[in-house]
Amino acid sequence: MAATQDALLQSLKSLPHGDEFRFVDELSALDPGLSGIAHYTVREDAEFLRGHFPGRPMLPAVIMVEALAQLGGVVAQSDPSQPTLDDVRLTAMRNVKVMGTAVPSERLDISVRVAGRLGNLIQIEGEVTCDTRQLVTAQVTLSGHLPANV
Repeated sequence: MAATQDALLQSLKSLPHGDEFRFVDELSALDPGLSGIAHYTVREDAEFLRGHFPGRPMLPAVIMVEALAQLGGVVAQSDPSQPTLDDVRLTAMRNVKVMGTAVPSERLDISVRVAGRLGNLIQIEGEVTCDTRQLVTAQVTLSGHLPANV
């Protein structure tokens, strides 16, 4: 597990987000460049929950899609056969379905797989679940800059 956490920390460094906008806490499975499973616990003190919604906070579905994209970036950037992209970002979302909500202290399970790559574009498919509830499914596209020497 320590090697997996090291891979998570190393891969997160390749993403442009700051610590306060990370929605992946723990990596429990990684097949480099192919798939991954991670977890995120909804924090009661998350600033955005104060307004979403006062008195009955719930995690915005767009944050769950962002968590899929972040884990997708971790998986894609861990591929030893591909160059590490610079400035990886979410560039498209398709077939996003929101079937449920998450509230503070719930632990989300995030699973993704790389569905395809073409140059600097990476297609990710994934889902977010909590216990036995499926919360979000989506296809997202990530893009980044190829290193100059590739």
